[in-house]
Amino acid sequence: MKKALTLTILLASTISAMAQSKNFLDVPYLETSAKVDTLVNPDKIFLNITIREKDTKGRKSVEEQENKMAQRLKGLGIDIDEQLTIKDLASNYKKYFLRSKEVLKSKQFSLLVYDGLTAGKVMAALEDLDIANTYLEKTEYSKMDELELQLKTRAVKKAKKKADALTKPLGQKVGPAIYILDNSQPYYPRNNQPRMEMKSMAMVDMAESEPLDIGFEKIRVESTVKVSFRLTE
Repeated sequence: MKKALTLTILLASTISAMAQSKNFLDVPYLETSAKVDTLVNPDKIFLNITIREKDTKGRKSVEEQENKMAQRLKGLGIDIDEQLTIKDLASNYKKYFLRSKEVLKSKQFSLLVYDGLTAGKVMAALEDLDIANTYLEKTEYSKMDELELQLKTRAVKKAKKKADALTKPLGQKVGPAIYILDNSQPYYPRNNQPRMEMKSMAMVDMAESEPLDIGFEKIRVESTVKVSFRLTE
């Protein structure tokens, strides 16, 4: 008896689902898709800095170079407590080079700056301190979530305009949306060292050189939607 009742319920559910699907197909509708995109300047720039103990007669220790770097960064208005972090949290020091019985140490940092001009000043300062092992790690846009929502709204509005343009010559009107599919791919920060462009070059005389205003590759953000609208007379 229970098996028969269960079978009846399943059959009724299947018929109901088929009826709803058939009703959906019987409704005159128009399906449109739209894609919008934009470019934004990154406002979070991460520089990877490695300090290595100098293998010279007057060896400079990692600690000495680190302190000099910290003072120079503070002079550039950088909050090292908030913007400078150690990359390897498990161990502050890495074995960089083993020679005889001496181990030369290294320490890796990640520095966050918010614009290209500051990044240029940092790179120039580190070069002046003979800390040349510095490269661009990644760039991000801090308001990405808000921007993605704005693009989704624009994409839906664009789909509606396309639907209006397609139905106007037919004397039909676009009704409410009966199906919306968001095909947008979320943006993921790239860690492949984005391309850098030097907007201003240093002068021949280093004493008269100006800070580099580094222009970073803009971030492209896209949103794609598919919308089905009910058609009315």
